[in-house]
Amino acid sequence: MYSDIYKLIEEYDNIVLARHVGVDPDAMASVMALHDSILLTFPKKKVYAVGSGSNRFSYFGKLDKIDKIENALLIVLDTPDIRRIDGVNLADYKKIVKIDHHPFVEKYGDIEYIDDKASSASELVLELINETQLLMDKNIAGKIYLGIVSDTNRFMFNNSTGKTFLEVAKMVQEYKLEIDKLYEPLYLRPLSEVKLEGYIGLNLEVTENGVAYIRLTKEILDKYKVDAASPGNMINNFNYINEVLVWTFFTEDVKNENIRVSVRSRGPVINTLLVNYNGGGHKFASGARIKTMEESNDIIKDLDKLCKEYKERGENDENK
Repeated sequence: MYSDIYKLIEEYDNIVLARHVGVDPDAMASVMALHDSILLTFPKKKVYAVGSGSNRFSYFGKLDKIDKIENALLIVLDTPDIRRIDGVNLADYKKIVKIDHHPFVEKYGDIEYIDDKASSASELVLELINETQLLMDKNIAGKIYLGIVSDTNRFMFNNSTGKTFLEVAKMVQEYKLEIDKLYEPLYLRPLSEVKLEGYIGLNLEVTENGVAYIRLTKEILDKYKVDAASPGNMINNFNYINEVLVWTFFTEDVKNENIRVSVRSRGPVINTLLVNYNGGGHKFASGARIKTMEESNDIIKDLDKLCKEYKERGENDENK
């Protein structure tokens, strides 16, 4: 698998890298790390990283605006299904490679490198580099580290395996990564977001069976001077609340005319439920997009039922 992907990278002079809509640190890190690695290995190639950006993640690198490129290879990272790919039309590309760590949803690549046991797409990029002739330097290693750190919540989630720790430790040592300096742009945030987090904590509602939720309208976002991406960036900060099994934020996104749904769980498997709401993801970390706030009532009801069934079983779900 590694060698097949490398051969395609070697073959094509034009390469486009894409990822999912609603960019997060792992998606951005994996794309930019692979982008930089390909250019470091093949300086004469034209390599483009595309998709809607976020000022919050600009430290990973600059995204490209492109028109249709003839005879190009497309590599899509961190995206299990076609509808969530950001900024490209699959029909424009000769060959497509998928690199993903989500549970399988649908096939769209000529080569599909999927490992849903991996911590992150960034870990898969690290493996690809380590197993081929692709090159890495300290800059690339730093991006991969941040991608892994982000998707494991600093190695707190159970997607952090022994393999993850070994590969990261080797990379940190080999490239002499300065972890404190790497963390700063990832975790530094404006006072407005700190105040919004306080508002969320004060206004979370909790159902009988342990679903915490909050609806964040445009008016609330404007009051705290944050954008629609901000609440999703802080949802992991609400883990380990004794009375809560599942927690979800519903955030109005006026620009994209939808409601962003971010959901996390300390037990019940949520990704299969979120598929019913134009979403999905990992067992305990998923998201969705809905059209109106009224639809949030159905999600809360379904999540509450899920928590009730989970508690009635009296044991952890498989692989928790």
